[in-house]
Amino acid sequence: MSEARPDPTPAASAWQRAAALLVPRSLRYRLLMFLLLAVSAAALLQGLSAYNTALRETDEIFDYQMQQMALSLRGTVGSGTVSLPLGEEQSFDFQVQVWALDGSPLFRSPGEAWLPQRAVLGFSEQRSNGRRFRVFSFQTRYQVVQVAQDIAVRQRMAGQLAWRTIAPIALMLPLLALVVWWGVSHALEPVARVREQLAGRAAADLSPVAGANLPAEVQPVIDEFNALLARVRQAFETQQHFVADAAHELRSPLAALQLQLQSLQRATDSATQAQAVERLGQGIERASRLVEQLLVLAREDGGGAAALQLMQTVDLASLCRDAVVEASDAAALRHIDVGLGRCDALQASGHAEALRILLRNLLDNAIKYSPEGGRVDLSLQALGDEALLVVEDSGPGIAEAERERVFDRFYRSAEAGAHGAAGSGLGLSIVRAIAERHGARLRLDRSSLLGGLRVELRLPMKVVSAAA
Repeated sequence: MSEARPDPTPAASAWQRAAALLVPRSLRYRLLMFLLLAVSAAALLQGLSAYNTALRETDEIFDYQMQQMALSLRGTVGSGTVSLPLGEEQSFDFQVQVWALDGSPLFRSPGEAWLPQRAVLGFSEQRSNGRRFRVFSFQTRYQVVQVAQDIAVRQRMAGQLAWRTIAPIALMLPLLALVVWWGVSHALEPVARVREQLAGRAAADLSPVAGANLPAEVQPVIDEFNALLARVRQAFETQQHFVADAAHELRSPLAALQLQLQSLQRATDSATQAQAVERLGQGIERASRLVEQLLVLAREDGGGAAALQLMQTVDLASLCRDAVVEASDAAALRHIDVGLGRCDALQASGHAEALRILLRNLLDNAIKYSPEGGRVDLSLQALGDEALLVVEDSGPGIAEAERERVFDRFYRSAEAGAHGAAGSGLGLSIVRAIAERHGARLRLDRSSLLGGLRVELRLPMKVVSAAA
C-alpha cells in the first residue's frame, strides 16, 4: 500500500504569500518601492565612486607631502646626531625615521611602530604592529630617511568625503518618497474614478466607460474594454431580436398544428382523417424545419469562436459532389434537374460541417423556388486566389431592390410569396453568417444562363491544383 504524499498546496501558498509581500500588487507601492530602490542604488554607486576618487586624490596629495617632508629632512639630521629627543609625546599623522648607513637610528618621531631597517627606496607598503603604512624612503650619502603614514588615515578621510556626498541624498529620501506617493496618487485618480464608475453600474448597463484624462498606459485598456462592451451589447441585442423574431415565427406554425390537430379530432370518415393526418404531417415537417434552422442560426451566431478553433483543410470539390447527391432526392420529387458543372479540385481552410450547411441551404432554396421540371446548377472554379462557388436556378429570382434585405432573418421576398413556396426566411441568413465566419464574399445576381437567381460565394483558397 503506497504512502500518502503530502499536499504541496500549503507550501505553494506560503511561496505565493511571500511573493505578494515582496512584490505588492499595488501599482502605487511598486512605483514607490522601485523608485526608492533605484535612488538608493544610485546614491550607493555615487558614494563608492566618490570614495574611490577621494582616496586616489588623497593618495596623490599625501604622497607629495611625504616626498617633500623626506627631502626637507635630508640636511637636518647629520651622522650620529638626533634633532629631536626620542620619545617626545606628540601626535603626528606622519611617522619619520632616519637611519645611518650602518643601520644605527638617528631619529624617530613619537609613535609605537618601528619601520623596517631595510628600506625599499621610493614608495612601498609595509606592516607594523598589525597596521598598514604607506612608506617613502630616500637615501642620501650619509643616511636613509623614511616617512610613513597609516593607510587607515587616508581611508578615513576618503570615507568622510564620500559620506558628505551621499548624505544629502539620504536625507532627501523621505521627502522624495512623499513626492512620489503624491505624484502617483494624483496620476491614478482617473483610474479610481473609472473603478467607482464601474462599481456603481447596473448589470444591464453596457454603455462605454468614460476614460477622460487617463494615463497613456491605461487608456488602451479602457478602449479595448469599451470595444468589448460594444461587442457584448451587440450580441445581447442580436439575441433579443432573435428571441423575439423566433417567438413570432413559431407562433404561426404552432397555431396551425393546433388547428390541424382539432381538424383530425373532428374528422368523421377515413378520407377526412387521412387528409387531416397529411396536413398535420406537413405542418409538423414545416415546424421541424423552422426549429432546425433556428438552431443552426443560433449555433452560427453564438459558436463562431468555437468553429474557428476547428478550422481545417476542406476539400471543396468533394463537398460540392456530396451536396448535389444529398439534394437529388428532394429535386427528384419535383422533377428538377440538379447538376454539378465545372468542379475544380480546390481546397480551403474552414469548418467542413458549416460549409456543408451553407451548400445545403443554397441548393434547398434553389430547388424550393424553381418550378417543376426546372433546373439547378452548382459549379466550383478557381478565380485568382479565391474559390468561386456558384448556384443558379430557373426560379423567379430576386428583385435587385430586395437582394440585401433577403439576408435579414425571417424576411421573404415578394417573388417568393408570389411563387407560393413555403419557407421561414432563415436560409440566406444562415448562409451569410457562415460566409462571414470564413471571410467569404457573398453576392446575389440574376442568372444569365437559367434566368433565375445566381448566388456567388468567393472563398479564400488554401491550395489550388489543376482543374478536374
